[in-house]
Amino acid sequence: MDSFGRIFRVSVFGESHGRGVGAVLDGVPDGIELEASDFRNDIDRRRPSGPAGSSRREEDVPEILSGLYEGHTTGAPLTIFFPNHNTESSDYQDFDALPRPGHADYVAAVKWDWNNDPRGGGHFSGRLTLPIVAAGTVAKKILDGMSFNTSLVELGGSQEREKWDEMIRSAAAEGDSLGGIVECVVDNVPIGLGEPFWDSVESLVSHAVFSIPGVRGIEFGDGFRSSAMKGSEHNDPFGPQGPIKNGSGGVNGGISNGAPLRFRVAVKPCSSISKPQKTYNFAKEKMDTLVVKGRHDLCFAMRVPVIVEAMTAIVLADLV
Repeated sequence: MDSFGRIFRVSVFGESHGRGVGAVLDGVPDGIELEASDFRNDIDRRRPSGPAGSSRREEDVPEILSGLYEGHTTGAPLTIFFPNHNTESSDYQDFDALPRPGHADYVAAVKWDWNNDPRGGGHFSGRLTLPIVAAGTVAKKILDGMSFNTSLVELGGSQEREKWDEMIRSAAAEGDSLGGIVECVVDNVPIGLGEPFWDSVESLVSHAVFSIPGVRGIEFGDGFRSSAMKGSEHNDPFGPQGPIKNGSGGVNGGISNGAPLRFRVAVKPCSSISKPQKTYNFAKEKMDTLVVKGRHDLCFAMRVPVIVEAMTAIVLADLV
């Protein structure tokens, strides 16, 4: 399924090299002021740039097809569409026979009996994060008062930002790629969002964030470090306004506790690299060497912060 949420429900559609990609948002309250320019800031944050980004360039101007009238939402499903223009599908013609290591080419072909669209990664492409970012823009309008601070805090295993440019140049020269870690902090989250067990805040945020292509891990608050702590170190004492430290990441028992929601996300290095890799050639029925052509991100993690932010806003809007 390509839908998430119960009350504020987001469905994504489209393929990387099809006519376009988009989202249908159901449960959007009526009367929210909205226009195409409202999406620009977050869309620009997602846009590839510099030597670490894909050279594919799209205008990414949203077309609002339904749910909007005279500058405000109507309460009907809001449909947002982004046309695809700058596609080069010939770069992907070999991947049926030579599936890319680490990518979804092979599993998608097997699951759908080679009927899937492989161009640009099809429905698995990072291009599908564009309508998610647009949905996040709408979700943040619902979350009036909450504020987000999301950034890349580690690249290729290094937290020293002054080294990142050289690491990117080195990886590019080798035909390789880099991953990173993104941290998201949401302030002014009210006490009481979420449910015990299946619909805990952590469960729902994790579910949404793991839908982002390339995410490999998530931790809240002290995260994995808490396993090496004592209870006296990890516990968050309460003051009159709630917790006075935040080892829990803003959640107790699956429910927001009034402290900032804080978590970190691990993003893998991109699978599409020009460095020669071994993979099975299904046409020749033997192991072969693959050099991936085309325009791909060297470090997609640099574009992920706004996508993580959007996913989190979608979850919180549904809970609110």
